[in-house]
Amino acid sequence: MSNPRSAKTKKRTRIQQKNEIKILNGALDIFSQHGFRGSTVDQIAEISGMSKPNLLYYFNSKEAIIRILIDQLLDKWLDPLRKIDPDGEPLSEIQSYMRRKLEMSRDFPRESRLFANEILQGAPRVHDELKDLKKLVDEKAAVITSWIKAGKLAKCDPYHLIFSIWATTQHYADFDVQVKAVLGPKQSGPGRFEDAARFLDQLYVNGLKPQK
Repeated sequence: MSNPRSAKTKKRTRIQQKNEIKILNGALDIFSQHGFRGSTVDQIAEISGMSKPNLLYYFNSKEAIIRILIDQLLDKWLDPLRKIDPDGEPLSEIQSYMRRKLEMSRDFPRESRLFANEILQGAPRVHDELKDLKKLVDEKAAVITSWIKAGKLAKCDPYHLIFSIWATTQHYADFDVQVKAVLGPKQSGPGRFEDAARFLDQLYVNGLKPQK
């Protein structure tokens, strides 16, 4: 992949690094709200507090900006899955994975919505990365299967177990407006994530205990 930064900023000064971070942070706001197609360089420049020509000094296009954001996102997003330990206690490992994913929805909602928008558009910028994702999921699905065969987890489809964890945790980022509207003002504060964690603990831990 070619370097998405402007040729003038491949070797960056401290000020250039600071401005680049400002642009990427502003772009994350815009892309997570409007998606790639609905976002413009002008919007990103405005929220970043700089002119369009100045922004283009750092990045050649909005495609260049989102490419860097996605590269950063995917590394962060897959880390909890990588941390599932084949030698760990199975129920504890599943519970920890679920909790880490929920914490990411709490702490990185913009990144979650950016990824969701990318997938909804057919994954044009993460097609190759999805192959890497498959390899990682295959690896962890094999771990879960080995736990099931050893009688340490209830019988289940390991792929759909992973999908369900993605769905139940990322919902709290991607549909946060809906969650808060339904819960109402008394239950929609920061504590909603801990409430969700307790429920999901019950769902996954109880649901995956092996039958005796």
